[in-house]
Amino acid sequence: MYDPLTQNELHHLPDVISAPRFATYLQARGNNREGALALYRWNLEVSAAFVGSLHLCEIAVRNGIADAVKAVHGDRWPWTEGFIRSVPSGEGYDAQHDLRNCARRHQTTGTVTANLKLAFWEKMLTSRFQRSVWQHHFSTVFPGYNTALSVNDARAACRDDMSHIRLFRNRIAHHEPVFARNLQDDFDRIRRLVQWRNPTAAAWLTKIETVTPLIETQP
Repeated sequence: MYDPLTQNELHHLPDVISAPRFATYLQARGNNREGALALYRWNLEVSAAFVGSLHLCEIAVRNGIADAVKAVHGDRWPWTEGFIRSVPSGEGYDAQHDLRNCARRHQTTGTVTANLKLAFWEKMLTSRFQRSVWQHHFSTVFPGYNTALSVNDARAACRDDMSHIRLFRNRIAHHEPVFARNLQDDFDRIRRLVQWRNPTAAAWLTKIETVTPLIETQP
């Protein structure tokens, strides 16, 4: 339960937030300013709570994908022309261009891995890499995956979750409202990817995350 807002806060905070942005919250709470500000605060807090889970998910998945690429193309994969040419180019986000730029700016595979966009790692889960990478290495780098699925279906499910999570992460990064989303589904997707990558990491995430208790407290 949040402390009651003062009249000063009720008067000035919406101006700081901006009228167009605050209108979304006002509409959701029937033009009740106090209710709208409580919802805004909750949206801020739940968004912040998601950051840690998103962090762990992104690090875990990108490192797993990098390990699979390394198994096929060697430790110097960011500078291996055969691999670079296999990466999609000119399809909205240009993954090949991103890779070439990162490889030009950075000297180690680790720093390239850390600086590639999340969209790059999502592209690596597309079907174009099924035969060359995932048919033989998916179960190695995602040992906790649902073995009731074929490797191809598991790779597609992983890509679908990654796409969903990337768009959700971008929404949080741009401070957009998330209160109307199915946040439990968002978190379940994050946890599932961590589980597939490493069940121990997923168990640790379950211990430390603060998202699920907050979801239940939406004002």
